[in-house]
Amino acid sequence: MLPLRHIRRWQVASVLFLLLVLAAALMPAVWFWGDKVGGLLWFESVDKWLHGATFLALSLWFIGLYAKSAYWRVGLGLLIFGLIIEACQRMVSYRTADLIDVGADAAGIILGLVIGAAGLGGWCLRVEKRLTKH
Repeated sequence: MLPLRHIRRWQVASVLFLLLVLAAALMPAVWFWGDKVGGLLWFESVDKWLHGATFLALSLWFIGLYAKSAYWRVGLGLLIFGLIIEACQRMVSYRTADLIDVGADAAGIILGLVIGAAGLGGWCLRVEKRLTKH
């Protein structure tokens, strides 16, 4: 991890972010829409985009916490997290596991790592520096 002043807070926020993503991935797909048929049709049409966007957000979060030399670990860890989500979805009756979802996760991860390498990486240090200025 980068030498962050409030490292414990960043770690807690990271765990909460991952738990939120896991909880959302395990909710019934129709929970948000109420209408089972309409909800599922809408959900299936954007499911891969949601996976990609979610893992882009996770990737952008974690590139703020780690140095460029650790980006490969961030990517690998998030890819494993995506596989864990699919394994968990396979265990519940109201969700289905799909390896194409993992492909969408990987696309989001790669895009996030590229954005990090292009200059956004280490953003947490900049946030802390800005917040601690008097």
